[in-house]
Amino acid sequence: MKYRPIGIFDSGLGGLTVVKAIQKELPNEQLVYFGDTARIPYGTKSPDTIIRYSKQIVRFLLNEQKVKAVVVACNTSSAWALKAMRETFKNVPILGVIEPGSHAAVEVTRNGHIGVIGTEGTIQSEAYPDTILRMMPGARVFSRACPLFVPLVEEGKLTGSIAEEVAKEYLRPLLKDKVDTLLLGCTHYPLLKRTLAKIAGPRVRIVDSADETARTLRRNMETYGVELNGPGGGKYFVSDLSAKFKVNAQRFLGGPIGKVEKIFIEKY
Repeated sequence: MKYRPIGIFDSGLGGLTVVKAIQKELPNEQLVYFGDTARIPYGTKSPDTIIRYSKQIVRFLLNEQKVKAVVVACNTSSAWALKAMRETFKNVPILGVIEPGSHAAVEVTRNGHIGVIGTEGTIQSEAYPDTILRMMPGARVFSRACPLFVPLVEEGKLTGSIAEEVAKEYLRPLLKDKVDTLLLGCTHYPLLKRTLAKIAGPRVRIVDSADETARTLRRNMETYGVELNGPGGGKYFVSDLSAKFKVNAQRFLGGPIGKVEKIFIEKY
């Protein structure tokens, strides 16, 4: 069991922020990443569809890749499907990103005003406000859906005038509410961190759930009863392969990632 890989999945490119964080935290672990690039974005889909997609991906990771744990890097999937996945796949630990991200935001806020940005699906679920208020009952949580951020990231438009104008439009109401912490409730959004920091200003702390998720994974593996010991490295799968995915993935991860394999996820 200890030599099996850790599975990570997202709707597209964004979950590589979690891959990068886990590589740093657990450098000896082999990782298997799946990006559902054929069906992105998840944020506009219904909860039933998100649950179906998520279960298909977990079946692929378990049956074909024999993973010992699953990290749900997609916030929308974590919000709507985490409970269903855990009920269906009881023999494998499944970790979402909402609990770790909320914990990190509560830890760093100074005035208790926390801004949450995410996809429409994640914001509509109210998973982040519910979790943050459970951890910090006196907090004030201001949420904002930012549907244009995912296409910007997938197209590699991470900085420049277009990204900045979109960020200004989305962040303006949150800054008026005097948030001192901005929680990135989508794993695509850390790729825009430089632009978001520029627009938000130095007084706003930006919280990336990927780093806290990686730390939580390491801490919890002993609780899960799964030893951490593997050959390192990674494998990458997508449901639709474009040259842009590999180029952007290698640019972000800082090196070659080898073969990216396309699979037909619907059969699972």
